[in-house]
Amino acid sequence: MENPKNNNSSLKAVIAVLAVLLIGSLVYIFKLSSDTEVVKTELTSTLTEKESVMKDLQELKATYDAAIAENTSMSDELIQERDKVVALMDDLNKSKGDVSKYRNQVQGMQTKMKTLVAENDELKKQNGVLTVQRDSTIVVLGESKKFNEVLVGQNEELSKTVEKGSKLSVLNTKTAAYKLRSSGKQIETDKASRADVLKVSFTIAENQIAKSGDKTYYVQVIDSKNNVLGDKKTESFGDKSLTYSFKTTVQYENKSVNVVEDLPGKNFEKGTYFINVFDNDELVSKTSFSLR
Repeated sequence: MENPKNNNSSLKAVIAVLAVLLIGSLVYIFKLSSDTEVVKTELTSTLTEKESVMKDLQELKATYDAAIAENTSMSDELIQERDKVVALMDDLNKSKGDVSKYRNQVQGMQTKMKTLVAENDELKKQNGVLTVQRDSTIVVLGESKKFNEVLVGQNEELSKTVEKGSKLSVLNTKTAAYKLRSSGKQIETDKASRADVLKVSFTIAENQIAKSGDKTYYVQVIDSKNNVLGDKKTESFGDKSLTYSFKTTVQYENKSVNVVEDLPGKNFEKGTYFINVFDNDELVSKTSFSLR
């Protein structure tokens, strides 16, 4: 029969072993639980830091987008910095570890952003001043242009008035036929068969604002059969031409001048004769007379 003392000893030994194992298990479970909490805490901390950095990057991007939308001369530089922020956001999204290195980059970008935005704001102010100055200049130039247009119009009207006023007037144009005696004496006649010469006369009126100097007039005498008498020479004036009987040049000194010219001929036709006086190609006087 087994000794009760030995059984008790064995049981105590088993209980002791189990107690040690239980304590070891409890210690292991406690350690495992502690490590899990540490990992969980670190992971949570990492996620929170990542979200914070991402938020800062998003704010940076939004600030750059707003500045770029203002379309200043710094837009290219702002776009470059904005693209760096976007690239860092992509890297941060892919990152699964320590984000402290991103925080340092974000801080550098924030400093750069503040500098660029300040420069951009100053540039906007300067552009605003320049815009006001430009608008003022445009207004002044517009008013000056209108004033100049008025002056030009007035000058043109004045020039036309002066030009019109400076034109010489040809007055009292007359023509008569004469019989030439052997003594040289001229006897006026109205008979075509007796006429030897036609005497054409006209007066150039006084004009103080006209240009003085030699003045040439072309005289055209047309008989009843529409023939041009005299030289029958042709003068061109641009795309116009004039066939004339004779031309006369007068020294004009802003005083009235009487012009008398003889047009010799023979076998004059009966009927009405037309006399036209031209200043270049412009008809300035005309008259008519008849021979029987």
